[in-house]
Parts: sequence; structure tokens; C-alpha cells
Amino acid sequence: MKKTTAIIILFLFALLAWNVFTFGDSVVSFDGDEIGGPLGAVLATVFAGGGILLAGLIMLVVGAVLAVVFAGVGILCIGGLAIGACVLALLISPLLLPLLVPVAIVWYLASRSRKHRIMQQPV
Repeated sequence: MKKTTAIIILFLFALLAWNVFTFGDSVVSFDGDEIGGPLGAVLATVFAGGGILLAGLIMLVVGAVLAVVFAGVGILCIGGLAIGACVLALLISPLLLPLLVPVAIVWYLASRSRKHRIMQQPV
């Protein structure tokens, strides 16, 4: 597998060199000076590759910045939801008091009967 990969890469480089030196009709402009022929093709290839590498680097940096920003925004949203839930629970708790009284009575009776059963068991 490694040998096949090396052969394919060498073949692609040979095709690139053949294309540059045979069909080198690219023209690159530097401050109004036009460079054509094989040198123009090589410069065009180098500059295009450099632009692609630069674009890839910029995309990585932007992705990292967005990941940090969105993670921070997510943490703030979750924190805000937690604080809102606590405030809502504090606002609703006086209204839930009539419902909590019967629940507390049933809970007390259940725990009382459980204590009596534990005390009455023979050792």
C-alpha cells in the first residue's frame, strides 16, 4: 500500500511538471510586469497553492474562535436558564404551599408507620 501511494504521488508530480513545462501559458502580473511561459505557470501554481494554504489556516482559526465563542454563549445560556428556574421556583413556592401541606402530612404518616414497624420487629 505504501509503495502504491508513493508511485501515485510521483506520477502526479510528473504530470504537474509536464503540464507546467509543456502548456505553461499562464501569465502572472507583478505591478504591471507580466511574466509568462513556464516561469509564469510555476509562479501561478505557487501563488495559488499559497492562497489555498492561507485560506485553510484562516478557516482553522475562525473555526477555533467560533467554537470558543459558541461554547461561552452556551455556558451563559445554561447559567441564565438555571438562574431563571431558581427565580421561578422562588416565585411559585408560596403558591405551592397549599399543595405541599397534604404531601407533608402523608409523608409524615408514612415515615411514622415505618418507624413503628421497625421498632416492633423482634430481635
